[in-house]
Amino acid sequence: MRVSTYVMLVSLLMVATPTFSFQDKFVAPAKKFLSSVDAKTRSKLMFGYNDNERYNWNFVPTPRKGASLHDLNDQQKQSLMELLSVFLSEQGYKKATTVLSWEAILREVEGRKEGDDYRDPKKYFVSFFGEPEEKSLWGWRFEGHHLSLNFTYFNGVVESATPSFMGANPAVVPSGNRKGARNLAEETDLAFEFLNSLKPDQLKVAVFADQALPEIVSGNNREAKQLEPKGIFYKDLNADQQKAFIRLLNVFVKNYELGFSSKLWDKIQKAGVDNLSFAWAGSTTPTPGVGTYYRIQGPMLQIEYDNTQTQANHVHTAVRDLTNDFAGDILKEHYQKEH
Repeated sequence: MRVSTYVMLVSLLMVATPTFSFQDKFVAPAKKFLSSVDAKTRSKLMFGYNDNERYNWNFVPTPRKGASLHDLNDQQKQSLMELLSVFLSEQGYKKATTVLSWEAILREVEGRKEGDDYRDPKKYFVSFFGEPEEKSLWGWRFEGHHLSLNFTYFNGVVESATPSFMGANPAVVPSGNRKGARNLAEETDLAFEFLNSLKPDQLKVAVFADQALPEIVSGNNREAKQLEPKGIFYKDLNADQQKAFIRLLNVFVKNYELGFSSKLWDKIQKAGVDNLSFAWAGSTTPTPGVGTYYRIQGPMLQIEYDNTQTQANHVHTAVRDLTNDFAGDILKEHYQKEH
């Protein structure tokens, strides 16, 4: 991968967050993007809100529906990135766009040609489910290899931003112009920092297996099932350990725009922070080539991290709201009112 190619891609993705009035913060950039595409492209990316395609999410290289970045010109790509920046926080937007740019790095690491189609930073797809309006129920998805972001909007707010997935391959670039660069570094570093704050008796509770699980358990299922609670509970931590736990939790919760992040945190509190647990499997020290897995879970939340593939240099992370993925709660309430 040429350095100039990487720089051009990053400069295109890292656009400044635009300013919108409060009432049209989400709808205006959605309409702006949709109005910029032609009829052929629009027909690729528009689905009904209840179309089953809305639940067809994935995070591996696979055929996808929707319009890809190949279908968009530079101005349209910028409008799409502006829309994405509104639905994510600054930290979430930076991670997401880095996932895209990482495809070119992975292409180089794997020794593929620059024009290789399998590792392609433009092979990411956008889909809309329903027509964006301020008083309507609609959603949209941005997805490709190692990235799946699913949003649902209703009546002025983001009602759901899960399931969400971000991955990094390589987690640490082993060679080339970007050697040593990392993506999703905090998800790794803060987890080890928290784990190493535990006392020996606490560590025995937190670690449930010496070998890491080979993949996130929830996969790309439409509904994430409640996993068996394992590990150490928040209530059994001392004050400093609780702070370290919350720092790690916020690495995931604060990826979304402020309104949804606050709503998600309120739900976590109502379900009881004391009911959250941290469970670990694999090496308890950062060891090249040795896999690690952890999860944070509670009555309504499930966060998973796995780093086992490609000699344990390949991170997968997923966030699931066990009560409201794809806005299941608001959809049920909306239909009850309508009928």
